[in-house]
Amino acid sequence: MSIRHFLNLMDLSRDELLALTDRAIELKKMQQAGEIYEPLKNKVLGMIFEKSSTRTRVSFETGMIQFGGSSIFLSPKDTQLGRGEPIADSARVLSQMVDLIMIRTFEHEKLETFAQYSSIPVINALTDTCHPCQLLADMQCYHEKRGSIEGKTVAWVGDGNNMCYSYINAARQWRFKLNVACPKGYEPDQELMKLAGDVVEIIHDPMQACSGADLVVTDVWASMGQEEEQAKREKDFALYQVDDKMMAEANKDALFMHCLPAHRGEEVAASVIDGPQSVVWDEAGNRLHAQKALLEFLIRENAGTNS
Repeated sequence: MSIRHFLNLMDLSRDELLALTDRAIELKKMQQAGEIYEPLKNKVLGMIFEKSSTRTRVSFETGMIQFGGSSIFLSPKDTQLGRGEPIADSARVLSQMVDLIMIRTFEHEKLETFAQYSSIPVINALTDTCHPCQLLADMQCYHEKRGSIEGKTVAWVGDGNNMCYSYINAARQWRFKLNVACPKGYEPDQELMKLAGDVVEIIHDPMQACSGADLVVTDVWASMGQEEEQAKREKDFALYQVDDKMMAEANKDALFMHCLPAHRGEEVAASVIDGPQSVVWDEAGNRLHAQKALLEFLIRENAGTNS
């Protein structure tokens, strides 16, 4: 039996993803009711961070604590990974010591190599390619606020980055229509677009992309590792700030999401992110519950595999 990892949204079936949403909502209610539930008692999550993190680190650590387990924070500065140890060797060693591995890194290939040599489940906590854990939280948040997202229209406004990549895969799995509004030259991966087919459309005009949308999503203009491009990107994305006029193009009950951290006055106006249509705080809080559902799922699915 092969190990099941979570490197992108396509690693799980549509039914499994929908079940994860239902389970995350259930786990959230249990936690809010003060119910003690510790399915990962004595389990340990290894957390490898090559990029900074607030929501990801705190949500995974808190989730493991609430589940009765524990976690170990590993940075390149403190481990042999930062001194050139082959990724394959680190994967083999850590597989003997912890029960799951969560990795936040730059190159997606590093994550795939680690998973290839790991005998325990590996979770993508963000790479330059995609951020699937964030989408679990986003889809949970929409479901809680508006019900099923199937058949709805989502507008992505901004760079064709790792979050856009994940929204494209989410459109395929959750079956919603995705309008991607980005400046020319910042389009998402073409191969991914081909796989998505007609569920995704690139519309360079952000106002048009938001017309009739049920959900509007954006992200920072310069992601981690792109800071030197900030000035150029500010100029290129000047017409892509999600403001009140843009939200007015969406449906009246449309929601606004942002994976955070946000730069008010750049990719989003303060009046939008702090306004009544914004659900960014519930969205962020759901990182905890969605990832707890994922951790539980991976431990259960991989029970009985050789490690």
